[in-house]
Amino acid sequence: MLRLNEIKLALDHNEDDLIQAIVDKLAIQRDDLLSFTIFKRSPDARKKTNILLIYQLDVVLEDSVEASVLEHFSEQNFIKVSPDTSYKFVAQAEESYPNKDQQRPIIVGFGPCGILAALVLAQMGLKPIVLDRGQDVRQRTKDTWELWKNGKLNTESNVQFGEGGAGTFSDGKLWSQVKDKRFLGRKVLTEFVKAGAPEEILMVSKPHIGTFKLVSMVEKMRAEIIALGGEIRFGSKVETIHREHNPDDSGQITGLTLSNGDTLQSRHIIMAIGHSARDTFEMLLEYGVYIESKPFSIGFRVEHPQSVIDKAQYGDNAGNEILGAAEYHLVHHCKNGRSVYSFCMCPGGTVVAAASEEGGVVVNGMSQYSRNERNANAAIVVGIDPEQDYPEHVLSGIDLQRDLEKLAYNLGGGDYKAPAQLIGDFLQDKPSTELGAVTPSYSPGITLGDLSKALPDFAIAAIREAIPVFNRKIEGYAMDDAILTGVETRTSAPICIRRDKSFQSINTYGLYPAGEGAGYAGGILSAAIDGIKVAEAVAKSILEDTVS
Repeated sequence: MLRLNEIKLALDHNEDDLIQAIVDKLAIQRDDLLSFTIFKRSPDARKKTNILLIYQLDVVLEDSVEASVLEHFSEQNFIKVSPDTSYKFVAQAEESYPNKDQQRPIIVGFGPCGILAALVLAQMGLKPIVLDRGQDVRQRTKDTWELWKNGKLNTESNVQFGEGGAGTFSDGKLWSQVKDKRFLGRKVLTEFVKAGAPEEILMVSKPHIGTFKLVSMVEKMRAEIIALGGEIRFGSKVETIHREHNPDDSGQITGLTLSNGDTLQSRHIIMAIGHSARDTFEMLLEYGVYIESKPFSIGFRVEHPQSVIDKAQYGDNAGNEILGAAEYHLVHHCKNGRSVYSFCMCPGGTVVAAASEEGGVVVNGMSQYSRNERNANAAIVVGIDPEQDYPEHVLSGIDLQRDLEKLAYNLGGGDYKAPAQLIGDFLQDKPSTELGAVTPSYSPGITLGDLSKALPDFAIAAIREAIPVFNRKIEGYAMDDAILTGVETRTSAPICIRRDKSFQSINTYGLYPAGEGAGYAGGILSAAIDGIKVAEAVAKSILEDTVS
């Protein structure tokens, strides 16, 4: 089988056009092409009047023809032997695992990172124990809707905590920019399809799932882990870890104790706790685990009519079923040295309440698979860093997040309403008093006012400078009636739990920091890939200990 690149066709092409393009590109007869599958399809919308679809294809030819094609195009990069994208397990436990002398690996957190770590360990026969402070995805959904509809927050079961992680209530984006030479992302997508995701996620360039599909998928993956001998405990918050201390201030993890008093012993613990487990970060630091602060970003959510974004990106092709709802990614480097960029863009979606602590307002974005809501939304955020903006101590980034979230709560008037402002008023530095053509989607509701009070002055100045620049790239971006809603503070974890090449904490052996909360991922796919890598490291360590 051969991998064929650089096939470009018009947006309205049919299958015969694709077949003919393959035949022409390879200079073969039509009968020589036995079959083909689409490996990747992506739109090229740089010319709105001539949008193209670009294909990567796996083609099957007669053996003699394949050899001839490879020889003829040996100097070209558009045709090569298709790489093997199947996943190879790095280890396999004996059927008797665990025996009386073996401890099962523990995974703390059941978001994308924890789910894939647990699934891979279970598939290797290592019967992991998974702990999550939140609830199963069905109960968690009910708890989350209590905040959205009634302003009632459950601090242990919400957008941030519970089965599926923060990615469950998002656009469900399944692409990342991580280098993936082993095709671990393919393993993730394959498992998602097996659990009920649309097969198209295996071939479109920027796949997404949406919240409703993620809920049922997570349940099916949980069922497989349990069927393979894994154990999953919800409502199980880790209160303390047990760490043996060495003279050089390093240590070995030996177990943990839950808030209900239960103690579990293990020398292999994966911490896949997500970016909002602030009390767990504090506990790990208290017990000697090395943590350092890292940059993150702060800002607002911006909402436009999706039709405005579609028209700006696709011109007369706006609304085309193949193209779907248009996205954007924007960056501007400001005069004050700050960078402003769009983040987590949710086409045809809604702005959602994402608080996990009492008395704080946090906003995030969410889309369903259909992406057919009226508004487009995205974070518009400013990068900040520890040295310049929160140098006081390792966890001072968390303090900054909390301060901004409490301020937003007060500006919103309480009851988890969010402060909001029209872009036109924001740019003119005057409070908003009434809505225009754009209806905000945030629930439990918004309070119009002055967002210049919601972020530090440097951030407000940077965003005000960036919006007109973005308008030159996306016509209509600076429309007066577009809505800004605050605040977005959970773009990533403000800390990094440093690890070495073996994926273990640099000063606590057997503790495996993983995913977004540890500072090693940013999104569903990259977190899931990191979960696989860490699970492989754990499996190797456990089975090497068994052999020795």
